[in-house]
Parts: sequence; structure tokens; C-alpha cells
Amino acid sequence: MLEPKVYSVSRVSGYIKTMLESDYVLSSIWVAGEISNFKRHGSGNLFFSLKDSDSVIRCVMFKGDAAALPFMPENGMSVIICGYVTVYERSGEYQIVVQLMKPDGVGALTIAFEQLKEKLASEGLFDSDFKREINRRPSNIAVVTSPTGAAVRDIIKIAGQRNSSVSITVIPALVQGDMAAESIVEGIRLANRLKKADTIIVGRGGGSIEDLWAFNDERVARAIFSSEIPVISAVGHETDFTIADFVADLRASTPSNAAELAVADINEDKRRAETLIIKLEKYAGIALKNSGDRLKRALESPAFAYPLDNISDKEETVKALMSRLKRETEISVRNTENCVAEKVTALEALSPLKVLARGYSYTENANGNVVTSVDDVQNGGSIFVTLKDGRISASVEDKVMF
Repeated sequence: MLEPKVYSVSRVSGYIKTMLESDYVLSSIWVAGEISNFKRHGSGNLFFSLKDSDSVIRCVMFKGDAAALPFMPENGMSVIICGYVTVYERSGEYQIVVQLMKPDGVGALTIAFEQLKEKLASEGLFDSDFKREINRRPSNIAVVTSPTGAAVRDIIKIAGQRNSSVSITVIPALVQGDMAAESIVEGIRLANRLKKADTIIVGRGGGSIEDLWAFNDERVARAIFSSEIPVISAVGHETDFTIADFVADLRASTPSNAAELAVADINEDKRRAETLIIKLEKYAGIALKNSGDRLKRALESPAFAYPLDNISDKEETVKALMSRLKRETEISVRNTENCVAEKVTALEALSPLKVLARGYSYTENANGNVVTSVDDVQNGGSIFVTLKDGRISASVEDKVMF
């Protein structure tokens, strides 16, 4: 009996890998499913599973292919992938090496746009607190755009019509293609280094979402946010919105509208000034007429027509008031004198001297205390008797009690 041939595990895995990779269908296959267990490795490789209601397939997307994705895959996202089926020999599990990926239903660029918009909004790059006011009367405007496009011609034309004294500095930049984002970033930085412009306009004419994609680049958004000079975003048509529009200090619907927002119409300023001058002349004329009428009425009034009569009338009034004041003063003085006399009389009536004048006296002992009782003195002691016209010193010889 022949002995069976025995294979190693690694040889079996290698054989299966060769079979799978050489299979016509499995060597380039499109698969639809939902992403789960997504992980982005530090190396740049993407690891995830693709599942439907019944099965799960492990997938890997290597760094080179992952870097070309315009969006970041997420758990729960429905996608369609293209790649080849192989075996990861170390674990013996088959997997799909993904080379292409696109969202199933929603466009990849739309997803990338929403992801970046949500990220930058959470960092505060869209907050109105950071928006700066645009100087509507600038001396210079820097325009970062294609020097050959219609956008720059529109901006120069409109700005010149509104105020011919405003100078335009065109900073050439690519506005489409793989190098466009970096070119726009460098244009914004150059405008800041020159320190010449009051405002920067960044933009281009209309196009598809792919044409405008450079203005949805995170590097462009951060360059606009970091600019020391206020930035107006003017990308595409009125219905086009880009990340640059949300970050900029002001969004213009078109490049022409950006010029209108950046430069005040000097002709309109002149018209407003002329209107104000007409109003001032009108109101000044009315004020002068009213003042003249008041002066005329004043000159025709009796006070101006017969000034001496007015003075005479006032003089008589003053005399009458002086006479009245004199009378009332005299009456007040007499009343005060009478009152004082009455008070003096009352005080005199209460005076001890008046009592002494009626034959009374008061006595003090040697200590100067008033004697009100025989107990206040001693026999042989000294006393002092005060009368109305003098004082008597005496000695007590005897005390008689009543």
C-alpha cells in the first residue's frame, strides 16, 4: 500500500493562495458590502471587514492605494471595492486586497466634502467670531487665481469701474489639478509676505465638483484661516459651495461679486455725497429763513420798537417793589423790637434783684452756701446777707426754731 503524501501547513496555504490569485474571476473582482471593524494603521494601510447580512470577508488596502482615496472610509459605510482575493498565509485566512474603493450610492467627493466640513467646523474654523470686516476702500487687492482665466479679468474690470484708484496685484496660481491646492496655499502666503494688500480674493470660475476640488482641500482651508489679511472666497457660480467659502472672512457668489464686495463704488459714494449736499443746502436755507423770521419778529416787537417805554415800565415796577420791601422791613423790625421788649420785661420780672428791691434778702454761710434753714448755721458762725444795694457780714449769736 502506497503511503499518502503529507504537506506542510505553509505549503497548503501557499498552494491555495496560488490557486486563488490565478483564478480569472478572483484576480480582479468587484464586491459590494458594508464596512465594519475599520482600522487605519500607523503605516497608512487600511484594515477592515466587508459584510452583508450573511457573510463577512476580511480586507486590506495598502498605503499606496489608500492615499489615493478622496475620502476616509468609516464603519457602517456602504462601498463597492475592487481587488483580488488572496490568502494571508500566516493565519490561513483568505482576504481581499483592495485596490479601488468608491461609495455605494453617494459620491466619494461628496463624502470627503462633508467629512472635512464636519472636522473643520468642530475645530472652530467656520466660527463667525474669527471673521474679519472687509475694508471697502482698499488701496490694493491681491487676487490669487489663474492669470489667464476669466475670473481675474472680471475682478480687474469690476474693481476698476467701481474705483480706478485701487491697484490689483495678481498672484498666479493653479486652480485645477493635483498641484492646485499647494499652488493656492503658496499664493495666499505670498500675499501675506508682501504686506501690500488690504484684501485677498481667492477663487476661480465655475466648473464641476472635480474642477473646484482644490478649494475643498484642507491645506487651502487652513491657509485662509491663518491669513493675516482678510480673505474673500470667490469660487465658481452662486450655487457652488466649497470649504474655502466657509473658512473665508466673506463668501462671494462669483468672482465679479467678489470685486463688488471688496471695492465700494466711488460713483455711488459721489452720488450719496451730492444728495447729502443738496439736503444740507435745503436744511441750511430753511434754518436761515426761520432765523431771519424770528429776528424780524423780534425787531418789530414793542421791546425793540419802544425800548424806553419798556425801561420806564420796569423802573416803576422796581420802585414799587422797593417801597413794598421798605415797608415790610420796617414792620418786621418793629415787631421784632416789641417782641424783644416783652421778653426783657418777663426776664426782669423773674430777676432776683427785683425780689430784693421789695425788701427781701438772701443769706449765705461761711462756705458760700445759701442759708435756707437755721440748721445751715451754727452759733458764733459767720453769715453774709445780701440786700438790694449791698452786702452785710454778721455773726450768729442765737438760733430760734419755729
